[in-house]
Amino acid sequence: MIEVICNDRLGKKVRVKCMPDDTIGDFKKLVAAQTGTDPRRIVLRKWHSTYKDNITLADYEIHDGMSLELYYS
Repeated sequence: MIEVICNDRLGKKVRVKCMPDDTIGDFKKLVAAQTGTDPRRIVLRKWHSTYKDNITLADYEIHDGMSLELYYS
């Protein structure tokens, strides 16, 4: 089990516990449950790369304590 931090830079910072073999789509559902937004509106980024829904966290090398940028489309 890992904990990933999502920050939208608007004052909302959430810590989400998940498994490394979860997909980004599953992770978005966990983030949406904590933030109260629709998971289809959430966009996760790190620097300039946008993460796709069908790839796992382990494939993107997202580890425990890592921080992601949270955007709303």
